[in-house]
Amino acid sequence: MTSPERFAALWGSLSPIGQAGDDGGYLRHSWTDTDLVCREWFVEEALDRDLEVEIDRNGNLWAWWGEPEQEGAVVTGSHLDSVPHGGAYDGPLGVVSGLLAVDRLRERGVRPIRPIAVVVFTEEEGARFGVPCLGSRLMTGAFDAAAALRLRDRDGVWLADAIGRAGLDPDRLGPDPERLARIGAFVELHVEQGRALDHLNAPVGVASAIWPHGRYRFDFTGEGNHAGTTRMSDRHDPMLTLAHTVVATDEAARTHGAHATVGRVEAAPNATNAIAARASAWLDARAADGETLQKLVDSIRERAEKRARMDGTHVTMTAESITGEVGFTGEVSKLAALELGAPVLPTGAGHDAGVLSGHVDTAMLFVRNPTGISHAPQESASAADCSIGVEKLTDLLARLCR
Repeated sequence: MTSPERFAALWGSLSPIGQAGDDGGYLRHSWTDTDLVCREWFVEEALDRDLEVEIDRNGNLWAWWGEPEQEGAVVTGSHLDSVPHGGAYDGPLGVVSGLLAVDRLRERGVRPIRPIAVVVFTEEEGARFGVPCLGSRLMTGAFDAAAALRLRDRDGVWLADAIGRAGLDPDRLGPDPERLARIGAFVELHVEQGRALDHLNAPVGVASAIWPHGRYRFDFTGEGNHAGTTRMSDRHDPMLTLAHTVVATDEAARTHGAHATVGRVEAAPNATNAIAARASAWLDARAADGETLQKLVDSIRERAEKRARMDGTHVTMTAESITGEVGFTGEVSKLAALELGAPVLPTGAGHDAGVLSGHVDTAMLFVRNPTGISHAPQESASAADCSIGVEKLTDLLARLCR
């Protein structure tokens, strides 16, 4: 068995990297210096295990046990980047568990007839360049490479410049069908982003589906003016329209039994004593099915447009990314549910596994999160549960690689 102490030892070699501020959260944005240190950590751990390391055309890291060019590869892993001040386990748990699963397979004397890889996908959170699961989307062709080269972060840094600084060629970004065709199965282990397993008193679960979800940008324009001299009746304040849109978002989500969040806003000129001329807000919307998601977003957009007419402002909505419902119904997921004896449950969170599922037989495992909190410093998982997760992952990989 993987002991909690053994898990904690490897976990402890990664966990200090990128921890920032008094809240204990993480700042691991893709292609920053911190992210590069995380990537170096992965490479060193892979080489210590005599795994062959490569970086693909989209910046994803692969550590191979066996011949990378052989077909039918069994792949596990996740990501190392984080949301701003995010938790420790979202992503890194799957990477650490993948490395430990390789150790356990060797200790069990497993001799795989298929190559095994541990992968680190880049920009899964989309926290820096705005597109979630960018590394896997580029690999599968779900996101256009030319559009990727037009992405900029909040500081105005182009994606092309960021990856070029790390030694990659931006002109090589794009679909990687040959690599994709060589993957026979993908299993992503992830911390649960909720408390279902805690309520079920189960350390590990198996994913049944991922809710459809999307990210949308609302741009509000009005009339900038003096905060002290402009009468309330004379104002055309885009922040007022934005505020009512946030309230409408909450009400629409509750009405449709869905999830909707406005977690990021920007205003210009962003001065205390000036009425804003422009404002932007980003909507994250999720629902149990695509029809409900569309009704939810349409409702929010209509409410925003109605309020804009009242305020004498203008609003436009742009869909930045939309992902349809993903059902884990293939043989790998069925095997996981049958062999591991774990509860099966859906999730509202997006993952690289969801992107790959349209191309590769895919499964997801969840490890219990007793707080139920994710994308925040309070995200948690015990070393004991994580070690059980490693064993369950090892069990599944052992079946798949033979």
